[in-house]
Amino acid sequence: MIDTSLRINRDRLEHSIHELAVYGLNGQGGLDRTAFTPAELEARVWLMAALADGGFGVRVDGAANIWGRRDGEHLELPAIVCGSHIDTVPNGGKYDGALGVLMALEILRTLNDKGIVTRHPFELVSFSAEEPNPFGLSTFGSRAVTGKLTLEQISEAKNVEGKPLTEALEEAGGSLKGLGHGPISKEEVGAFVEVHIEQGKRLIGRGIPVGVVTAITGIYREEVTVCGEANHAGTTLMEDRCDALTAAAEMILAAEDICRTFPAAEVVGTVGQLRLLPNAPNIIPAEVGFLAEFRGETEAQLHAVVNEWSDRFQLLGQRRRAAVTRKLILNQAPSPMDRTVIEAMERMAGMLEIPSLRLGSMAGHDAAHLASVTRSGMLFVPSIDGKSHCPEEESRMDDIEHTANVLLYTLLDLDIILDTKG
Repeated sequence: MIDTSLRINRDRLEHSIHELAVYGLNGQGGLDRTAFTPAELEARVWLMAALADGGFGVRVDGAANIWGRRDGEHLELPAIVCGSHIDTVPNGGKYDGALGVLMALEILRTLNDKGIVTRHPFELVSFSAEEPNPFGLSTFGSRAVTGKLTLEQISEAKNVEGKPLTEALEEAGGSLKGLGHGPISKEEVGAFVEVHIEQGKRLIGRGIPVGVVTAITGIYREEVTVCGEANHAGTTLMEDRCDALTAAAEMILAAEDICRTFPAAEVVGTVGQLRLLPNAPNIIPAEVGFLAEFRGETEAQLHAVVNEWSDRFQLLGQRRRAAVTRKLILNQAPSPMDRTVIEAMERMAGMLEIPSLRLGSMAGHDAAHLASVTRSGMLFVPSIDGKSHCPEEESRMDDIEHTANVLLYTLLDLDIILDTKG
């Protein structure tokens, strides 16, 4: 039976948030704690010291992921794991990723405070390089330990200065050799739960403190090249033009229109990168390249959006007399979260009388990769004004406390209901 009076230590968790936020703090109030930078290495030392001070086992795997362990009654059972990441984007905020790691630390501390003995071992994980980084491998730590990256990809990765990723790993306590034993399995990790800020306005707009994630978005990304004809901007009549930029503009607006009118609100599309040739004020554009991205909660949604966009392309290309080529960059399927974990989250939120809302994650997370090897789930904390990846990123302590308590009870519930095979 679970003691329903159990709660995390709110003040201690809040103090941890402010302690970790010192590392990488810049003059604008944001954090510059990109993976494997000196600030991030210092933050790693802080986290490992906090784990050691709590009496937890500490190890760093080959991908430089940090693990903290609290043994359970049955050491042969797979661990129940929670965590996220502590690296940030440049000039980022102190909650994105770090909140999930600090909440996991607080869970381990609370269990120690109350002398609670769990069946399964409980572990914290801080995954390496979740955010985009100079080595070009985001969600690196979770992809590395779930077999999504090859040793060749890792050994060949370098930053713009030519520094090998393998060297950065060694500086952080990892090693290519340590990744040679293969991906983690259900026999090692019985379940993984990640807490993250929502990075949107759905929870804050409804006044709901806890989000229960049903799936992590699929991402479809392609490079489009539109070819027209360069000519003099003054002497070429409008009827004689084949303008690559105006053709591309219609295609970009078509992407926006398709997503705006799509029946699922969580389907979104973005063109965030544009290349223009010859890029001169008195020359009709001859070539435009752009990256288009679509995100959706299901494969069916993404398939429908891409198909409609393809149909629009054909019509626009014919009308505009422009040649269009397309190159697939990424086609990442959505990652459904585990039903057992989702139901445990909702059951525990209900027991605590804390309102929750099911929603899809519109950003990628480490939990998506863990879902390929074990039961995986996510909880969201509301983001004030939906802000993230900026110094203004913030979440309310009341919401953080509610989510931490739901996480605590979810892990304890999973400890009871998961069988010996996880």
